[in-house]
Amino acid sequence: MRYAIVIEKAGNNFSGYVPDLPGCIATGATIEETENELLAAIQFHLDGLLEDGLSVPASESIVEYMFIPAQPGVTAYA
Repeated sequence: MRYAIVIEKAGNNFSGYVPDLPGCIATGATIEETENELLAAIQFHLDGLLEDGLSVPASESIVEYMFIPAQPGVTAYA
């Protein structure tokens, strides 16, 4: 099973969440640590759903990067 994750820079650390599992979040000092914490959070979240007799949601999020063409007069994006 695969779930999309989103990791964002958050001040001096990183924060991540799983769009298909509301409330499933984690933080870490590095991207790698945040990924590891998210894996543990996903496992904990799914175990909790199963313990409560609920079904495990399907992964429905789509993750893509979009190319944004350069705009006249703009040399760089922040």
